[in-house]
Amino acid sequence: MSDNLVEVRGLKKWFPVQKGFIERLVTRERQFVHAVDGIDFQIRHGEVFGLAGESGSGKTTTGRLILRLVEPTEGSIVFDGVNLASLGDEEMRRLRQRMQVIFQDPFASLNPRMKIGDAIGHSLEIFKVATGEEKRQRVLDMMERVGLTPARFFYDKYPHQVSGGQRQRIVLARALMLHPDLVVADEPIAMADVSVRALLLDLMLQLKEEFNLTYLFITHDLATAKYICDRIAIMYLGLICEMGTLEQVYRHPQHPYTQALLAAVPVPDPHARRVKRLPKGEIPNPINPPPGCRFHPRCPHATAICSVEGPSLTEVEPGHLVACHTRFPA
Repeated sequence: MSDNLVEVRGLKKWFPVQKGFIERLVTRERQFVHAVDGIDFQIRHGEVFGLAGESGSGKTTTGRLILRLVEPTEGSIVFDGVNLASLGDEEMRRLRQRMQVIFQDPFASLNPRMKIGDAIGHSLEIFKVATGEEKRQRVLDMMERVGLTPARFFYDKYPHQVSGGQRQRIVLARALMLHPDLVVADEPIAMADVSVRALLLDLMLQLKEEFNLTYLFITHDLATAKYICDRIAIMYLGLICEMGTLEQVYRHPQHPYTQALLAAVPVPDPHARRVKRLPKGEIPNPINPPPGCRFHPRCPHATAICSVEGPSLTEVEPGHLVACHTRFPA
């Protein structure tokens, strides 16, 4: 049995750009958004694998590709030894019992006309696991486990009648109802108040041990990733620029982009304020990504080769990979 639950190899997703009628007449050239542009990584059984980066780096698209909510342009996704590309619709539907998702906005992902209890237990009916009173009891038990107490009080309420933190617990309970192996958590605490974020992270770690879960944790907040992740990959404009264990990436970041992200994390001590090395400019257009290293237009250490040749992920120490021509260990 492999140590890896998920293996991603050469994964790409290019979205075609929709053009107006006149523009299509003027030019026949097709354009694509390079959302994910050839990435490789593995997620081990029982770990929390983080995927971090700025908005537009391809994190959410990667999560949706792993679940096959969108089809890849190229590459393969192997889940517990099964190549997802080889599965038909019905086979993929059955396998989805073992992989669930927590979307970034719980209010948008919940049906406003469906009661909370029905929303959490809907998957039990879809996969014919339980119905009637058995379904209701399973839902109540799960609600208690995620902290929606007393569960009977919340069961018949609607999403708009509860707080943001409680809605986050609802979507977490919904994701766990089928006891999946993998949970893709896309910014799972971004919409919650700061005061309850640590409580939700503690709850996710507690449930991970209780249900033997594996998380793909997608976030733009490196402070949050440090709290929950075992390993982390930093994405920039559709590519992974650094990947390693938490200690390797946080204590010894070697890619300038990783260093800039870490420098932007607030420090709660005014006397220990960091000198921020924020990258200049904005993230480039993913329709026409820059040649060579994609970070080179914003990199303070870029050299001539950076604008010509794209670096490959190279192992600088066991388990620590960096895509940079001229590394700068912190």
